[in-house]
Amino acid sequence: MRRFFLTSCVLVLCLSALAQTDRTFTLDLTDDGQAQMVCYLAENPTGKAIVGIPGGGYSVLSNNHEGTMAHGWLNQRGISYFVVNYRLPNGDRTRPISDVEKAFRIVRDSASVWHIHPRDIGIMGFSAGGHLASVISTHSAYEVRPDFTILFYPVISMDERVSHKYSCINFLGEEGQKDPVLVYDFSTQNAVKRHLTPPALIVMANDDRLVPPVTNGVAYYSAMRNAGNECAMYIYPSGDHGFGFGPWFPYHQQLLSDIGNWLDARKTPAADALRVACIGNSITDGHGIDMATQHGYPAQLQKALGEGYWVRNFGVSGRTMLNKGDLPYMNEQAWRDALAFDPDIVIIGLGTNDSKPQNWQYSSEFKNDLLQMINQLRPKLSFPSQKKGKKVVKMNPSAKPRIFLCTPPPALKSSWAINDAIITNDIIPIQKEVAQEYGLQLIDLHALFTNPETLLQEDGIHPNDKGVGFMAKIISEAIKAK
Repeated sequence: MRRFFLTSCVLVLCLSALAQTDRTFTLDLTDDGQAQMVCYLAENPTGKAIVGIPGGGYSVLSNNHEGTMAHGWLNQRGISYFVVNYRLPNGDRTRPISDVEKAFRIVRDSASVWHIHPRDIGIMGFSAGGHLASVISTHSAYEVRPDFTILFYPVISMDERVSHKYSCINFLGEEGQKDPVLVYDFSTQNAVKRHLTPPALIVMANDDRLVPPVTNGVAYYSAMRNAGNECAMYIYPSGDHGFGFGPWFPYHQQLLSDIGNWLDARKTPAADALRVACIGNSITDGHGIDMATQHGYPAQLQKALGEGYWVRNFGVSGRTMLNKGDLPYMNEQAWRDALAFDPDIVIIGLGTNDSKPQNWQYSSEFKNDLLQMINQLRPKLSFPSQKKGKKVVKMNPSAKPRIFLCTPPPALKSSWAINDAIITNDIIPIQKEVAQEYGLQLIDLHALFTNPETLLQEDGIHPNDKGVGFMAKIISEAIKAK
């Protein structure tokens, strides 16, 4: 009787899923067909999609309850679903990584045909597949990085002493397990990056005896929270390991409700939203602002601009405009991500750290380095201009992206050896000169912070909660002015 009941339930679920699925087909991810992607396109698509990564300890693929079983529920919610049957690593981690990255390329490249928003594609991994999903979320280039991450009882650490031993060995290989650099790098809690690692949801059972929750899923959550990134975690009282989307999990309905609510709460940028890239140092990054991803000046700018804009924070603390500075911004992944973001509008907020003695010794290169950044952001387009009888090549002010140069806010104190006199007398004049010569728009924060003591933190450098709101107001008004 029990077997008949379970069979009936599965049959009902399958029929319900078919009613919500428009098309099902399989694509080869490798020429030899060893890696494949099973595609379930939603009948009534919302634009959201998820790439599923089954578990199995990197030795097998548990692609039923940790793979295809989720498609009915997701398609019913208008979410298209793609299960990646990746090649097992056998010590060569590039095999599964390249398979998943290719899957993402295909889904993004086919987004318009499959009625998917190319920037609303998440990844959902289970156990060892959760590790692979976290690797793609933390290590992959912007073009193939997911927009959100869902991790079921994930393997996170590659240290076999605190993780699932065979997942670690199979992924890194016997020799790789002896390399502390590899173990550290692919223990993905160490690879989380502020603003750049996508929002994550982690689900686990407290009594998981196979993958210890504290040193794996909880470690990833802690890294995300410490970075100020969006993250949620649900730990159910029981269920052990490997429950996936199986209806036998005691908290199955609550699990579906929790995932559904999290997905519904995610704000997806409009397909035609103007993309705004906020480039800068710790002032952009949000130093001293807890959960800066949600409360820093770029987040406040998003609120001020509204749904017609999509604002991303690419700030990195301590970085310089100078390429010979101690921490050049253009060496950062954030810079590469900002370029790949293909922005319509760019806000550049660099210069404060350049005023430090060890950096300003290269002052003669500041203008050229600023021009290098501008030239990488958009090509030079000349238009007629005369200066002392010579034709001058200028940047077309109507070219994409629109670039706003922000002068540094006042430095009330010499914290970290930052020098306001250099900012005022040397850096700002160069910024003004470049803005005029190249048809850029200048936002003079240094002059507009008329009562800086009320807008800055105790260090006298970084805007406080009121200050980031003030910055967002000034910048949003400048963007909307034309």
